[in-house]
Amino acid sequence: MNVQEYLKRLDIESEEPTLDYLSKLQRKHLEKIPFENLDVTRKVKIELDTNQFYEKIIGRHRGGYCYELNGLFQRLLTDLGFQSYLISCTVNKPTGWAKPNTHAAIMVLLDQPYLVDVGFGDSVRQPIGLTGEIRTDVSGSYRIIKKEDEMYYLQRHEDQEWKHLYRFENLPKQILDFTEGCIYNQTSPDSTFTHGDIVTIATQTGRITLNGLSVTETKDGQKTKLDLSQEEKNQFLKQVFHISI
Repeated sequence: MNVQEYLKRLDIESEEPTLDYLSKLQRKHLEKIPFENLDVTRKVKIELDTNQFYEKIIGRHRGGYCYELNGLFQRLLTDLGFQSYLISCTVNKPTGWAKPNTHAAIMVLLDQPYLVDVGFGDSVRQPIGLTGEIRTDVSGSYRIIKKEDEMYYLQRHEDQEWKHLYRFENLPKQILDFTEGCIYNQTSPDSTFTHGDIVTIATQTGRITLNGLSVTETKDGQKTKLDLSQEEKNQFLKQVFHISI
């Protein structure tokens, strides 16, 4: 992996491994590299290999889903001098808890452990500790709490209450530990990612999301929606996400 090429894609220079630099790296990653499942819906097999992640995301200027984005970012953090490892998480869907431990995120150890995630779409945009401290950014307010079941819960404040996004144990994982989850998310009808194209990227004022042929743009808390034709969708992928399929 060419670290300088990766940093060039993020439009950021190399610095000492501090919390401030980690915050800038995370924010830049979310604003420069989209979350997308276009390989899943086109039956292009995704292997859990960080060299392949690099070739796709940096070499071909694509995005990816959690295993690719967080798998590659964790490798970058290691090369930049951060002490970090992957963790497995269980996502809270509108219908209830998803298949256990099928989401990959990152834990970074500085003055304390910090959760970092560049592969979950609309979520916290900065490192967040495990102590219940509240972090607020343009996408909302977040915290992590530990409950009686010894699980940590990432929560977002919505409609006057704290809602679970996902839960996890702070246990180090290797990328190959996600083999079952990666297969499931590529093939199962119960997977969120097998039913249509999803591409989303953070902006400084909100987020742009393409779901099927529908675009939702959030700007300063206000949402606008637009429906596209297939031809318009292909142009939108190129112009907004810089992706050619």
